[in-house]
Amino acid sequence: MVRKAYNSALRSSKRDRFDTSVLASARAARSTYFKAIKKAKGDHWSCFQASASPHTVWTAKKLTVGRPPHRFPELPGASTPPELNKALLNHFFSGEPASFPNTILLQFKDCLPLAVGEIDRTLARSSPSSAPGPDMTPNSVWKRVHHVAPHLIPARLAPLVAFGSRPLTPKKADGTVLDKPGKPSYDSPSSFRVIVLLQTFSKILERIMNSGLSCVARATGLLNPHQCGSLASLSASDAVSTLTHEVKTLQMAGRKVSTLFLDIKGGFDNVNPSTLCAMLKAKGVNPYLVSWTKSFLSGRTCRLLYQGSPKVFAPVSVGTPQGSPVCPLLFVIYFSRLHCEIPQCLSLCYVDDFSLTVSSASYRRNIQMLQMQYDQLKSRGAKPGVGFSIPKTELVHWRTNRDRDRISNAPVHLDGSFSKPKAEIRWLGYWFTPSISTTTHFVKRLAKAQAAFVAVKRLSPPGIRLPPFLCLRLASSLLFPILSYGADTFIPTVHMTRKLSVFWHKVQRWTTNCFMSTPTDILAIEACLPPA
Repeated sequence: MVRKAYNSALRSSKRDRFDTSVLASARAARSTYFKAIKKAKGDHWSCFQASASPHTVWTAKKLTVGRPPHRFPELPGASTPPELNKALLNHFFSGEPASFPNTILLQFKDCLPLAVGEIDRTLARSSPSSAPGPDMTPNSVWKRVHHVAPHLIPARLAPLVAFGSRPLTPKKADGTVLDKPGKPSYDSPSSFRVIVLLQTFSKILERIMNSGLSCVARATGLLNPHQCGSLASLSASDAVSTLTHEVKTLQMAGRKVSTLFLDIKGGFDNVNPSTLCAMLKAKGVNPYLVSWTKSFLSGRTCRLLYQGSPKVFAPVSVGTPQGSPVCPLLFVIYFSRLHCEIPQCLSLCYVDDFSLTVSSASYRRNIQMLQMQYDQLKSRGAKPGVGFSIPKTELVHWRTNRDRDRISNAPVHLDGSFSKPKAEIRWLGYWFTPSISTTTHFVKRLAKAQAAFVAVKRLSPPGIRLPPFLCLRLASSLLFPILSYGADTFIPTVHMTRKLSVFWHKVQRWTTNCFMSTPTDILAIEACLPPA
């Protein structure tokens, strides 16, 4: 009705252009029409927020923040879709695809049978919202299938374990091409990244094989004690705690300590399947596990998905495909050969992040030791094709608050380039300073939490609020992990604790919608959130 009145007044104003009363009524009708649209949008958004559930609250966040523009890959020399697809495949999956000679499949008699309870535990750890691959079947479907027919999935997977092989169909994957934000130009494949989506049914068996191979790797010595990440009960906090403990212990002995942080170049893509299988066989790993690993890493195909892509599967060289539950363990086993006992040196590794810590009577001597250890590390990694990214290399000379010596700026010379010591270093999400002060780390975490809180508050402007239980869910699952990351290892100072408490009180007031005069003790109880 309002739109009809507006259109009628608009036609009348075009007929009688010089009648002031008609023009005034047209302006009034136009104002009424657009005000009605604005009010309808506001009412719809309020209704959406009032009825929001834990599954739709993230949709509300996306609508509030907005979606960044999607950039289409435009590469020089690639004018047609097949040429563009080939250029992206050569960049993301460089190298020759792994292949092994065809052999007659033999059944292994000593393989472990698949029990229904093992499938239950595996599916319980699978996220029902995980993005599926080419099969387009989410994990929730397999959970329902297993609930209805418990013996169906074990019967389908048991032959793959018994013969140590995988058919070609589960090796197909989808690669979604996404642009990297903040790049100055997007005319190079390096400005994009690929997210590989594997088939959910194959991940069930991969999780089972990961559990069995992990136990075997620990028992046969395939893993180094200084490796963290991708292993049960060894997280980033364990690596950081070990590093800080060793640094402080050496400093208490009156020694100068320096650490070189390295990054393995193209870690997952550089795993050689033949070399990895030879390592497993040399350690006496069960033959069916070796055969399954060889079949898992060979014959993989992928199709790239982007606007205008031909959507054809092509053989690719992926080393160990990222996104698979078993690939991080295979990666850690493959690179365990980089570790060895080095006198007066500590080497720590978290997946593809490597660190070398040395100590001596002077920082100059530390530089010489680090250069020597890097050369040895590089020579050990030459045979398996392991290299390090020099631009990502970082150096720090640790100090104590009692040191009165001049701050050392001695750089380390690696592969023709110099890496100077830095005042701040980020490793595994933790921020380090030469004095191991925790203030820098928590200042960074507080800034991230405040930025996230600003985005979240846009979901609940004054007068239009999300339900309180959704505000509680956002505060506990989004804001609190960002703010408290690293608190299990680093202890904030008293001054920093006050700043963190002030911010957390704001979050609690937003969650409960309490008055500013509400005591903080009551506020924490009312919000059902951890105290500040």
